[in-house]
Amino acid sequence: MGFGGVGDGGGRGRAPRGHVLLLAADAAVRRGGVLVAPGVNVAALAMVPADVLLGCEVPADMVCLEGVRDPNTVLARLRVAVAATGPLFVYVSGRLTADRRSRRLFVALAGTTAGSVRYTSLPWEWLVGELRSRSGGVTTVVVDLVADKEAWPLVGEAGALPGLAELAGVEVFGVVCGPDVPAGGGGVSGYTRQWIDQLRRAPVRPSDVEVHVLAVGSAAPAPGTLVVPSARELEMRRSPAPARVRREPEKPGREPEPVAGPASRPGPVVEGDPRARLHALAVEGRHGEADALARAWERSVVERWGRASAEAVRCAEIRADLARMAGDFVSATRLWVHAGRARLEWQGGDAAEVRDAAAGALYCWTQVKDRAGALEAGPELVDLLRTLPLADPGHLRLAERRLEALRDPGRSGALNP
Repeated sequence: MGFGGVGDGGGRGRAPRGHVLLLAADAAVRRGGVLVAPGVNVAALAMVPADVLLGCEVPADMVCLEGVRDPNTVLARLRVAVAATGPLFVYVSGRLTADRRSRRLFVALAGTTAGSVRYTSLPWEWLVGELRSRSGGVTTVVVDLVADKEAWPLVGEAGALPGLAELAGVEVFGVVCGPDVPAGGGGVSGYTRQWIDQLRRAPVRPSDVEVHVLAVGSAAPAPGTLVVPSARELEMRRSPAPARVRREPEKPGREPEPVAGPASRPGPVVEGDPRARLHALAVEGRHGEADALARAWERSVVERWGRASAEAVRCAEIRADLARMAGDFVSATRLWVHAGRARLEWQGGDAAEVRDAAAGALYCWTQVKDRAGALEAGPELVDLLRTLPLADPGHLRLAERRLEALRDPGRSGALNP
């Protein structure tokens, strides 16, 4: 194959040019249920502009590999990607497997069977080796994988993806689910969907660490999932400053009303972006500390950008997710409703972010088991759903029926629709 530019010593003398390589490996299925649909993931991620994935505005190439059966084809593409003179973004989604005899890890390619692993799969050490040979430029690797029963002992028990942590200059993010993860509907997996959503929402591109933290927190991976890097590992480093890839500013709107809640207490001093710290605190169950830090951060954002700003509303969305993780579904509902109303004014009812906020509010409200709390938050949610021109009619009917039942103490099942 004629792949020009390979082996030129890192591209000295050439203008920087980035590269995005998106690999859809073999799908992971169990009893007819799809655990991960890599082709769907790659197709969705390919809709994100290359400069946004890379985090900088340089000319870039994007290559999507799907349905590949020959590991040497993938290797050739890897070598082209690694030779890029600018930043590199590599995404791998699919099934991890292992050779029973040698206990080596592989990325299963299309058509791989238990007996053909060594011939039809990409050896994991090939991926690591090519990344190790990269001589320049920022390198980001994102994985969304499911390890089958052969591979899971090599990954889950070790608590790491072999070889990647030792690569100098390579940032690795992602999730690896075990073979018993619940099957989905064959759509975009939660972690990848959240990467796409976080990159699309932000007026200034977040750093990769920030996107990873928010993606894990929002996707809520199944228990036992290997998260790379983990919350504890993130505690060891500070989140880097966001890359300056500007998105189109949102339309200014009327300043949304503050969300009622417990009185703000003196919070910690917030230095830099605290999202990695917030996620780590929440995962460790230190919800009070997470709430105090989030409130302090929100105050500083409001002072700088204003309560009606996109940055302040994003803080409210993060606080909503923290409240959900803490089991405070009343606060989570009201915060999501607040965010939905603000975004509705800026972006209109057909915006995905508005629908996501409404869906988040509805989910949290259905988790409220206390009648008084559900009655407190329900009317605002129903009112929001009624104002959305493209809202799911089923969502609105569910919310209306539940609110009606809550107001009639004689009806049963009101708290568990």
